[in-house]
Amino acid sequence: MTTKIKRRKFLNKTTQAGIGFCSIMLSTNVFSLASGNLKDKPDPVKLNYCGYQCPENCPFLKGTLQNNIELKKEAYAQWKIKERFDIDFDPEKIFCYGCKTRDKPEGVVLVNCTVRSCSMEKELECCIECDELISCEKDLWTRFPDFKKHVIEMQKEYKKI
Repeated sequence: MTTKIKRRKFLNKTTQAGIGFCSIMLSTNVFSLASGNLKDKPDPVKLNYCGYQCPENCPFLKGTLQNNIELKKEAYAQWKIKERFDIDFDPEKIFCYGCKTRDKPEGVVLVNCTVRSCSMEKELECCIECDELISCEKDLWTRFPDFKKHVIEMQKEYKKI
């Protein structure tokens, strides 16, 4: 009989210890780290002012760096530059070196980007640092509401970690 009591006591104590350990691990996100599910804290320095991260194969940037007219035409159409800014295609005017590049000329998209100018004016690296993001009604956010929702989610991750 004493063997059963010791065994029950052992099982009870180990179960309590296991539950305690699990709660500690969950509260510190250790399980998330181990499984690779924890989202990395967004780094405003690595993001564009709007929260976007340009892909390596961006036709606008690639076309600019390679002076590739076909890629520039693709970007011109994709970014709807004629419709948005009423500018005819001119390979000398259609270019982009990235929105945070300060030592290069600014193309038509950068010059007209209200999100970029606002972030720079507020001396922010990215909109995820801005307390007014949720209520912001800049052109980019009204044209791409799903993207704005994504940036707001990034902001939540940025502020909670």
